[in-house]
Amino acid sequence: MLEKIDLSKNITKEEYKETLKRVSTKLGQLQRECKAAGIPVILVFEGMGAAGKGTQINRLIQALDPRGFSVYASNKNNEEERLRPFLWRYWTKTPAKGRIAIFDRSWYRKVQVDCFDGVTKQEELAGAFQDILSFEKQLTSDGTVILKFFLYISKEEQKKRFKKLESSKETAWRVTEEDRKRNREYERYLKINEEMLEKTDTDCAPWTIVEATDRDFAAIKIMDTVVTRLESELAAREAAEGQPQKVGFGSTGNYKSGVLSGIDLTKSYSKEVYKEKLDALQKKLEYLHGEVYRQRIPVILCFEGWDAGGKGGAIKRLTSHLDPRGYQVNPTASPNDIERQHHYLWRFWNNVPKAGHIAIFDRTWYGRVMVERIEGFCTENEWKRAYKEINEMEEHMANFGAVVLKFWLHIDKDEQEKRFKERMANPDKQWKITGEDWRNREKWDLYEEAVNEMLVRTSTIYAPWVVIEGNDKYYARVKVLKTVVEALEEKIAKNAKKEKAEKRKE
Repeated sequence: MLEKIDLSKNITKEEYKETLKRVSTKLGQLQRECKAAGIPVILVFEGMGAAGKGTQINRLIQALDPRGFSVYASNKNNEEERLRPFLWRYWTKTPAKGRIAIFDRSWYRKVQVDCFDGVTKQEELAGAFQDILSFEKQLTSDGTVILKFFLYISKEEQKKRFKKLESSKETAWRVTEEDRKRNREYERYLKINEEMLEKTDTDCAPWTIVEATDRDFAAIKIMDTVVTRLESELAAREAAEGQPQKVGFGSTGNYKSGVLSGIDLTKSYSKEVYKEKLDALQKKLEYLHGEVYRQRIPVILCFEGWDAGGKGGAIKRLTSHLDPRGYQVNPTASPNDIERQHHYLWRFWNNVPKAGHIAIFDRTWYGRVMVERIEGFCTENEWKRAYKEINEMEEHMANFGAVVLKFWLHIDKDEQEKRFKERMANPDKQWKITGEDWRNREKWDLYEEAVNEMLVRTSTIYAPWVVIEGNDKYYARVKVLKTVVEALEEKIAKNAKKEKAEKRKE
């Protein structure tokens, strides 16, 4: 594909200056309009070494208000990044509404440079491509505009530019041995890039090939492309204004009688049995926490459930014997002003645990398909596509090696009312009950239907839902602990077996 590109394209200095003045003014105007419209924009710069990515980014940003954009250079992963799923470093840098994020190299490193260097194994490639496609689709579905540029030069041009850089002490450091190797094996590296372009050129995030031999020609092509795309996006959104958006509960099928209707809420433990089981499980978990750190296993534990369902009590018993340096409890409230300016998953990606650490979420991203769905805080299209988006996020974490467990703490309506009244009667617990809790009871049936659908559509092999029979708090706490212990034991044993097999190969 790339060998058919005409790399001799150029522009005269006069044409460049004349065109630059026009597009620069337009770019500044479009940046302001995107800010006013709340449109986040991502510009990705990839390409062959020495093709001029840095130069072109510098030329582009001269036309922009520096208060409205951020530039990120994506080099090799640092220690913090290596301990998390590869998309974490990019999710956390996605722009807020109205801002522009510019990536000098990006998430494509995983299937490009890392693939060439053997860091990304052949068997990992398909999954990496799928993760990238999902990432871009999720962002663009939420309103982000993504433009991707691939700057292309020939092997000979690249070699010439390397030599020029190496001829000066001030610039020689910019040419690494890795760069030289990619020039020597130019054809192999080019083939890897062609596969990347073919597999990730989509309607929502298309690639633009930039003939980069002539830097002035490349600069104008990039700017013109940005102008055309932003004009198109602004026009499309203006045309869509006033179009009715469905909000509220909606439906995708009959989930009124589902998983929850078959849960036996009579299960219970006596106080003596509870104490005995609790003590044994907490001691096991204390040991397993050390193994989790030693084997660098990330653990993600999600707690959802009815108001007064016992999430706090279960989390307290779960963490009582853990090293506080190795876990973090993340309570999830309504999104704040900063969080509302980003994709709804952004705030959760910011709390993804490092390998070897445990992240506990007291309420989670599932608010999208429960409270936001029922209370009309998102559109019908948004909550309907959220099932797939959530599954993809959890799969990405599981592929990184994370243990992902999700608990629904289930109680019946009578038990909830009893607990509400007990809280109201206890001055030390009155803060736990609000008028909103009582109002939510009036929508019990709607929430039950939404939960049934959520359990069916997002319980997977890599991130299963576990329904906890919660009318008896003793039983619920023990079952949560037992489930976590068994999942960690299984993961640790699996990792140990893999470790031994690898040693035998050596």
